[in-house]
Formats: sequence, C-alpha cells, structure tokens
Amino acid sequence: MSRAPISADELQRLERERFVELFGGVFEHAPWVAERAFAAGPFHGIEALHGTMVEAMRRAPREQQLALIRAHPDLAGRAAIAGALSAASSAEQARAGLDQCTPAEFERFRELNDKYKKKFRFPFILAVKGRTRAEILAAFEQRLDHAREAEFEAALNQIARIARFRLEDLIGA
Repeated sequence: MSRAPISADELQRLERERFVELFGGVFEHAPWVAERAFAAGPFHGIEALHGTMVEAMRRAPREQQLALIRAHPDLAGRAAIAGALSAASSAEQARAGLDQCTPAEFERFRELNDKYKKKFRFPFILAVKGRTRAEILAAFEQRLDHAREAEFEAALNQIARIARFRLEDLIGA
C-alpha cells in the first residue's frame, strides 16, 4: 500500500473497478469485502468506508469469515522469513520489528504460532501497529487461554483494526 493517498473527494468519485483495485487488499486476500462495500457508496471518508467494509465482513457466512482469518500470515513466521507476505503484511510486521527478531524470539514465535493453530485451527491475528515484540508475544500467550469462539471474534476484531490502519495509509485526511 505504498501509493500516494487518495483524497476524500476522489474517494467519492471512484468507479467500481478502481475502488476494488485500491481497496481489495485492505482485508488480506479478500477483495470480496471491497466488492460488497462498493454498493453502499459513495463514501465521504474513512469512517464510513471502514464501517461499511467491516459490516460486509461481519455479514459474510462463517466459512467465508474463517477463510479470511486463515488468509492471514503467521506473525514472524515462515512466510515472513521467506519474504512471501503481502506487501501490506510485510510492512506492518517490519514496522513492529518482527523482521529483526533474535533467533530465540523467532523460535518462540514459531512455538506460539504452532500451538495457537493447533488449538484454534486458524492463525493468531493481532494488529501490530504501535506494539513491541514483547507486547506481541505477551498478547499471544494471553490469548492462548481463550475459548475458540472468543478467539474467532478476537480475530475478526483485529482484522477490522488492521483494515482501519490500511485505509488510513490509503486515504488522505
């Protein structure tokens, strides 16, 4: 998401194809969220757009929500190490310093990712913007004690936060 932000005025005039091109990656590998949100436009700012996109995610069938959750990469996981993340995920993890983990931290992330996915059958999701590696690891460890349904809901909430940050990068004030 490294293009110049669009203005709120431009946001209101976007045609469907351009809208999906710009916002299709806001929800990880889920352009369907932008496609469904477009019909509710035009949008007069980030609040309206974000709210509509989150509503589209929330109204999706559970299996589609689960696919959205599963589309997210592990934090400091194998894909990150291999450079196989989406541009947005790569930038977000790098800003949180996850690309600079010590070998011991990478091992701890691997252990937690594996344990979490074994228990919940989807990856741990956390909006990492503004968080340190220690805070991320602490959240990881705390959330391992949750029930599956609570974590499913937490994952959707975190996806909504990530989407908000991504929209702020795409849309100028």
